[in-house]
Amino acid sequence: MLSFAHFERALPLSEFLSTFGTVEDRVRWDAGKSRVHLIPEQTTSLSGFTRRMNLMILAGAWCHDCSTQCPIFERFAEVSPKILVRYLDRDAHTEIAEELKVNGGGRVPVIVVYSEDGFEVCRMGDRTHTGYRKLMGTLLPDFQSLDREAWERGFAADWLRELERSQWMLRLSPRLKRLHGD
Repeated sequence: MLSFAHFERALPLSEFLSTFGTVEDRVRWDAGKSRVHLIPEQTTSLSGFTRRMNLMILAGAWCHDCSTQCPIFERFAEVSPKILVRYLDRDAHTEIAEELKVNGGGRVPVIVVYSEDGFEVCRMGDRTHTGYRKLMGTLLPDFQSLDREAWERGFAADWLRELERSQWMLRLSPRLKRLHGD
């Protein structure tokens, strides 16, 4: 069963990539991060987070979707000291990968958000609305596709909406309100 202990054993991005990634993987992840640009409204929202959120991300250093999406969480954590991001390799943690299957498959990335005191808040993955919209545009000629810039902006907006939802759940939690006296 998945627990906060798994988050506590997960790795920061640099350690995850040096352990599980190749030089080419690290270059691709760095390129992904260089393309993440938050707009002022997003940084304002992230700066307003008051509850700590622990993000455990099941990923693969080799995975294109991970190198595109996971750097978004790194940018979020740079803006908000309330976000702590850690990674587990899907292939090295098969029991966790089995528990975090999406639609019956071993997809990545999958994000599990934990509260500051170790309770699971939610699970998300493997792509957001924007990611699936982009894929649909490649499959159906009449489906409105997205250019790369809109696609990358959309991923950040989608993931921020999910994290805002988690943050609001934590802010409104009676247990945490009692703990923090608010």
